[in-house]
Amino acid sequence: MSSLLHITNGDSFTEKLKSLKLKGDIITWREMLCEGKTLTNVGSESFWKTRFEFLNKNYKVSKSWFIEKTLKEYRSLCNHKQQDEIVLWFEYDLFCQINMIAVLSWLKANRKYAQVYLVCSGKEDNSGKYYGLGELGDEKLLELYNNKIELTQDDIEYADYVWQLYCSDNPIRLENLSDFSQFQFEYLPDALHTHLQRFPSIKNGLNAMENNILQIGANKKPKSKKEFISEILQNQGFLGFGNSQYDRALTRMKPLFTALNPVRLSKKGKEVLDNQTSYYARIQDTDVYLGGALKYNYLYNTDSRRILKL
Repeated sequence: MSSLLHITNGDSFTEKLKSLKLKGDIITWREMLCEGKTLTNVGSESFWKTRFEFLNKNYKVSKSWFIEKTLKEYRSLCNHKQQDEIVLWFEYDLFCQINMIAVLSWLKANRKYAQVYLVCSGKEDNSGKYYGLGELGDEKLLELYNNKIELTQDDIEYADYVWQLYCSDNPIRLENLSDFSQFQFEYLPDALHTHLQRFPSIKNGLNAMENNILQIGANKKPKSKKEFISEILQNQGFLGFGNSQYDRALTRMKPLFTALNPVRLSKKGKEVLDNQTSYYARIQDTDVYLGGALKYNYLYNTDSRRILKL
């Protein structure tokens, strides 16, 4: 076994990383901890049980798939005990940043003496665009690798602290974090702000993502559901979600549309978008978690940009 281990953010980038022929073994972190309930003790039996229940119920992930794809890879990570250098490959968005702090929490508990490095893509030129790792050419990836950030013990402990807060039942504690500049996580503040905006808005009961979906439907008038999801993916800000997440969101929001081929908002949809009525009572669900907090136990005040507990 090599003394170097790479942990990547997903299968497609793992394939790309293999083609770069860097030394070291590669483990793929196959999770989406930005969705569903999370527990602080990453990798424990209760942690994986909670994750499987969420993925099975909401994404129809079978037990065999979960064992084969997620747990086997996790066990492989557990078996890599000799690596003294670990390189994390993650991106700027919420999806990746939450997975990243969870992995760092696990490393803090289980790989105390390893030297941990971070390669994180985002602002790579002056265009204002943010780049995922898969969008970058080999030369740029090698440049990022050669300039990888060496995380200090303080950095790792801070990531673990943020993970504990993310898993707590009170998102207001996350909102009060202000010391980001002392640590080497450039994209974490935007990701956490995006996370807080996933709680329902005080104005109409929809969160920022759901309001964005309605806005795109009203403004762009996509000709089909496929075109609609494509528009949403291109204009989703820091979420980093994929088709399946937006598919689920559209199912939740069905009464706000009269049709998706082409996309047409219903009378109710237009009223909600104009903040004339709230959709909170219709969309409220007592079993939807964002990290450790129940989504519908809190409201987001878009004017003060603060979280309120109901």
